[in-house]
Amino acid sequence: MNAPTALARRLGYAGLLPFIAGALLVWTVHDELRPELMRGLALYAAVIASFLGGIHWGLAMQAGSPSRHLVWGVLPALLAWPAAWMPPGSGLVLLGALLLAGYAVDRGLYAAAGAEAWLTLRFRLSAVAGLCCFIGAAGA
Repeated sequence: MNAPTALARRLGYAGLLPFIAGALLVWTVHDELRPELMRGLALYAAVIASFLGGIHWGLAMQAGSPSRHLVWGVLPALLAWPAAWMPPGSGLVLLGALLLAGYAVDRGLYAAAGAEAWLTLRFRLSAVAGLCCFIGAAGA
């Protein structure tokens, strides 16, 4: 599998903008707006966690459906969904942990699928996204 293209890197970093904006806004807006901003950040994190799981379905299709990709492809969405329903302070902590744990799982699964060239980008994106979730949760 090829390394991420310049377009893939730009789009990945652009996907961090809602995380960064959400984490910053939680700390700068009036108190009455904070819960909605935290909810928005949590919902975006849940979408991204689900997207990252979906990548594994593509890897499974490419590799002839290895069960480890199919199972991990579903777990992030199943874990993110209840986290998105939780009070945002605790839900964001769970989502931040899920994003970081997902990277840890993907280190092994990407390498096995020949996608290890994507791990540097994946680490950077996951680290910033997870950190923004924790910063947002601290604003509760």
